[in-house]
Amino acid sequence: MADCGLWHNAATLSAMSDEISDEVRPDDSLVDDPQALSLAPVGISAFDERVYRALLSLPEATPAALAEQLGAPENRVDRAFTRLRSYGLVTRMAGRRRRYTAIDPEAAVEALVRDRSNELERVRSSVLALSSVFHAVRRRGGGGGTVEILNGPEELGRWFVRLQHQVHEEMLVLDRPPYALAATNPVEPVSLDYGVRWRAIYAPESLEMPGALQEVEQLAARGEKGRVLRGLPMKLAIADRRLALMPLDLDVEHAQAALIRESTLLQALLELFEVYWERAVPVGSAPPEEPGDEAEDHRLAQLMASGLTDNAIARQLGWSTRTMRRRTRRLFDELQAANRFQAGVQAARRGWL
Repeated sequence: MADCGLWHNAATLSAMSDEISDEVRPDDSLVDDPQALSLAPVGISAFDERVYRALLSLPEATPAALAEQLGAPENRVDRAFTRLRSYGLVTRMAGRRRRYTAIDPEAAVEALVRDRSNELERVRSSVLALSSVFHAVRRRGGGGGTVEILNGPEELGRWFVRLQHQVHEEMLVLDRPPYALAATNPVEPVSLDYGVRWRAIYAPESLEMPGALQEVEQLAARGEKGRVLRGLPMKLAIADRRLALMPLDLDVEHAQAALIRESTLLQALLELFEVYWERAVPVGSAPPEEPGDEAEDHRLAQLMASGLTDNAIARQLGWSTRTMRRRTRRLFDELQAANRFQAGVQAARRGWL
């Protein structure tokens, strides 16, 4: 889909309300140590954590009631509840009024820790290939041997287009933002029409860009095999298993990339691509033909596990927002899950992923 460009708080904890009883107030020594309390390492923002901590002291609360207690806008608290629910830290109670209650932190936070650990493990899996680039450059000086260093977004973009023009049989791509060049790729459709096999793994962020998912669907109709992988840590393009282009850093303005020719390093990158391919979830293919069947539920679970937002999933499956919400609730009920993480665990246990 996209070009081979490059990719993209701690805050003081607020004091708990004076209305919290001594029985539920945390130990003063912990309050004085924000690092001992912060949930930032598992991806929770300071404000969301403040909402969660306030809710821990209450049996239940509406966004309006908690907003009044915290002195914050109701819509901001409501959005925080939505995010906390997706993390599995709170659950919505039955009834028409939006009422929420906290999930036991011991179980909920442990699940977040495991999820973050899995993401870090995926990053670790690419270290060998990156380290090989580093040492190969030092040995050869980047002078056009096995590894050649490219400097600047213009040179990087030219080489990516060149790879696409030169490919004859197969193109493998890892795609994630931000991009140094235009996100739309006019060369790929031509290559696909000439019979080039094209496999692309996208980060969820790539498919959130305006028009991106529709473009992937069009490319799938031409023959691209696309998948999406949450936490994709790098960008890569490999032409005919003989030449690879890999950006080396996140700096778009001063982009550097490695051009890697046939070598054990290239073989390692090919194997890394296959590892990511096995973990990724298909995207861009047509939704199941029979709405409501078991295959459709499996597809929904797969897309949710990939990290796509509800809106992106609804577009992929051809559903309205209302249908997406209804089907998600039904899926959660079937899997006995309160959030995406729990649904993913249950779906994996059933062999859906």
